[in-house]
Amino acid sequence: MAEAVKLTCAQCGQVNRVARDKISAGPKCGTCGARLADGKVAELEPATLKKMIKADDLPLIVDFWAPWCGPCRMMAPEFARAAQALAPKVRFAKINTEDYPKVSMERGIRGIPLLILFHKGKEVARLPGARPAKDIETFVRTNVKGV
Repeated sequence: MAEAVKLTCAQCGQVNRVARDKISAGPKCGTCGARLADGKVAELEPATLKKMIKADDLPLIVDFWAPWCGPCRMMAPEFARAAQALAPKVRFAKINTEDYPKVSMERGIRGIPLLILFHKGKEVARLPGARPAKDIETFVRTNVKGV
């Protein structure tokens, strides 16, 4: 039997088990049918973020941003390009710090945009400021083995 990995659905928050060798086939959530590792950037709520950090077996990189932030808006397409380049080995998400200011306080975020990389239930590294896709990819590959 193939090794299974846990992936939390960004839409409904359900934790799914997926065979590692099937991740590139585009698995869907068993509850709501949303794609789990499609190379797109998911918009998260704080509860789903906490669940993904704790439960997921794949690395997760989160863009902490706000709609009024010019550099955040400029970086969004670059973040999306990096998500496509690293799929399905890494999941990408973003959380709006204006809608969820408590997240900024909990994570000690003092400036945005800020990328935080999580893996195996822990924060691995931070990358502040707007970055091009190649820098984001290098940041992930440097901090997580096998990506």
